[in-house]
Amino acid sequence: AGAQQSATVANPVSGASADLLPHFQLEPEDVYIVKNKAVSLACRATPATQIYFKCNGEWVHQADHITQHSTDRGTGLPVMEVRIEVTRQQVEKIFGLEEYWCQCVAWSSSGTTKSQKAFVRIAYLRKNFEQEPMAREVSIEQGIVLPCRPPEGIPPAEVEWLRNEELVDPALDANVYVTPEHSLVLRQARLADTANYTCVAKNIVARRRSASAAITVYVNGGWSTWTQWSGCSTSCGRGWQKRSRMCTNPTPLNGGAFCEGQNVQKTACTTLCPVDGAWSEWSKWSVCGAECTHWRSRECSEPAPRNGGRDCHGPELDTHNCTSELCSHAAPGAEDVALYVGLVAVAVCLVLLLLVGVLVYCRKKGGLDADVADSSILTAGFQPVSIKPSKADNPSLLTIQPDLSTTTMTYQGSLCPRQDGPAKLQLPNGHLLSPLGAGRHTLHHSSPAAEGADFVARLSTQSYFRSLPRGNTNMAYGTFNFLGGRLMIPNTGISLLIPPDAIPRGKIYEVYLTLHKQEEVRLPLAGCQTLLSPIVSCGPPGVLLTRPAILAMGHCVEASAENWSIRLKKQSCEGTWEDVLQLGAEPCTELYYCQLEAQACYVFTEQLGRFALVGESLSMAASKRLKLVLFAPAACPSLEYNIRVYCLSDTQDVLKEVIQLEKQLGGQLIGAPRVLHFKDSYHNLRLSIHDMPSSLWKSKLLASYQEIPFYHIWSGLQPFLHCTFTLERLSPSTCELACKIWVWQVEGDGQSFTVNFNIAKDTRFSDWLIPDSEVGAPALVGPSAFKIPFLIRQKIISSLDPPGTRGADWRMLAQKLNLDSHLSFFASKPSPTAMILNLWEARHFPNGNLSQLATAVAEVGKQDGTLFAVSEAEC
Repeated sequence: AGAQQSATVANPVSGASADLLPHFQLEPEDVYIVKNKAVSLACRATPATQIYFKCNGEWVHQADHITQHSTDRGTGLPVMEVRIEVTRQQVEKIFGLEEYWCQCVAWSSSGTTKSQKAFVRIAYLRKNFEQEPMAREVSIEQGIVLPCRPPEGIPPAEVEWLRNEELVDPALDANVYVTPEHSLVLRQARLADTANYTCVAKNIVARRRSASAAITVYVNGGWSTWTQWSGCSTSCGRGWQKRSRMCTNPTPLNGGAFCEGQNVQKTACTTLCPVDGAWSEWSKWSVCGAECTHWRSRECSEPAPRNGGRDCHGPELDTHNCTSELCSHAAPGAEDVALYVGLVAVAVCLVLLLLVGVLVYCRKKGGLDADVADSSILTAGFQPVSIKPSKADNPSLLTIQPDLSTTTMTYQGSLCPRQDGPAKLQLPNGHLLSPLGAGRHTLHHSSPAAEGADFVARLSTQSYFRSLPRGNTNMAYGTFNFLGGRLMIPNTGISLLIPPDAIPRGKIYEVYLTLHKQEEVRLPLAGCQTLLSPIVSCGPPGVLLTRPAILAMGHCVEASAENWSIRLKKQSCEGTWEDVLQLGAEPCTELYYCQLEAQACYVFTEQLGRFALVGESLSMAASKRLKLVLFAPAACPSLEYNIRVYCLSDTQDVLKEVIQLEKQLGGQLIGAPRVLHFKDSYHNLRLSIHDMPSSLWKSKLLASYQEIPFYHIWSGLQPFLHCTFTLERLSPSTCELACKIWVWQVEGDGQSFTVNFNIAKDTRFSDWLIPDSEVGAPALVGPSAFKIPFLIRQKIISSLDPPGTRGADWRMLAQKLNLDSHLSFFASKPSPTAMILNLWEARHFPNGNLSQLATAVAEVGKQDGTLFAVSEAEC
């Protein structure tokens, strides 16, 4: 019968119609044998006269089939359904040769049809995990990865995690997710994450549990602020006073380290002893007067009360009645009345003189600004500086002196040019930037009133001084008037431009510019926010500026509107940080504006204060620039040798701090710094060392790589993140080291360093110190702070501020300088041209090409029919 059936399959009825061939309503599906339970396979076809199973190429015996016949009610065609059972023994007979499969074959009068193959597998789940989670102790806010590789099984095991025997659901906790490799990841460890974690693997056969891993999240202690000094222990003489602090900010938890240092400080004090006052001897009695009385007096002066001593008790004047020839009880005559009138007149004169003095004093006082902290300005004044005029045969743009009588102007035009008006750009014949004729001009120019220590001492009396950094390393300061000036912090890219007429005439301001270390100022960040720039203060806060100052500072963002939301933050007087500007959006106030360039931003502000640039990523494609820098000791007296890899925000100020730190440690730079684009992908940064000659060196690192958690880098609040590779020489005579260091973000970009140097060679720190492009003094006052001479600046402003025909005004100048995206901001100011020139000064000082600016101004003038030329010698 089997041979006959096989022949039927091989030779279907010729010419059979396709619609009469059997088709399957039910086909066998893959099944698993659990333990020793047999499984059932079924198929159903219509129209079908016979159905048989074939397993692994062999027909199943007819007796093993369970057949059921019926008729399809819709078509009236016969329906046949067949079932078989497959046992574990049948599958194990061919175990290891191939997989066990079965297939249905259905016959009709027109031919045969085959079903899909159904595989029968023996289900199992081994007992031992390939990798189990391990117990760990981690610091709060540190990332945690608990690996788990489940046992081998068929079907593959599903994995779930338990925290203290409760199911961990990533959908309910955004801080938790499970990787495709079944590892449990805690983005930032919290105190509530301290628990026992268990990896559970299960399939249809069994459920396996890994050994529990105890995760302890600890908190290192931090000191609170010092209390006020206590009173002196003695009320008279020498004693001591103390202050204390507590390890409660935060309190150490779960085995975290206790605070280092003393919790109590004592200092000596001296209290002046109080001296009670005592009366002097009575004076002699006076002559008996016309009122028939005489008097005597005494003073509380032997000794006088001091240091809180008690005053003398009793009267200081003693009066008694007396009789003499002068004593008279007559009524006062005309002479007495004249005396009283004279006394009243003298009193009135004294009062009038006093009032006049007060008015004169107030008028003099009103000429100075309340923000001037140093009264020595009143006596020192400005020192006149005589500047020689240029020669007629060798004109120079930089010798033109400011016109101190020039007043400011108000822009009254619109963004759209008026076609009906006459040309507004009326310039004299000759060169636009030609110098003045022969003559002598004198300007007054201020300089810092005192050295750094005196300046800081004066600031210490102000309320805002408490939040300023100590020391002069990252501070610049100067005294300025209406001529303006510039403050710069060397090697940081941070500067403050105070344009001319920003300070009202008659006012003198002492202005400072400081760079804060990130541990000095607490800047709260939420969600995906990250610090993109240094935290910079300029002040004093509250000074009156009539023109916006420009604060320049670096940043580390790869800016794009679809990936970033960037905000300028300013700290209020109450200490809270507020969003004052969102870049790319319509500004809500005219007090602030920001020009963001590739590596620097320029903040226009009419209110000085503390600023920082903060970004929030909008997609995982958002990236920050990291500066990767390698340092190693300049000398190696022992067998151990450390290579430090710093991962820094790509701003000049952070690099400056690391250079100063390594200078103290005696480090030397290895190779040129590299830039790495770090993406908001929640993946950590990995570092590894390779290709090191094993016969000369060995690494003391136990793992194959080191990691820096993602959030430590992304927040931007930990400036000096680094990893150390500790190497050991196998011989003291080894002086050469050659290796490669890889730095990459998991599933992201990477950089490699090829290290090849002689550790015995003496490398001086000055040989690799990054040169400073900011030359000159940290404070520049008056014309020395600007590239454009004052009179030329005023000439350009007066020519381009009024709207011109065909747009030949400040709008075209902005277009020539690639600043036409800021036209709305420029137009909101009284002098748009002044804003453009101020921004040019901030961007191009001190190495700006004045010829290019002169060319741009000249091209604007040509549009309005006025032709002029600028030679290279004039610039």
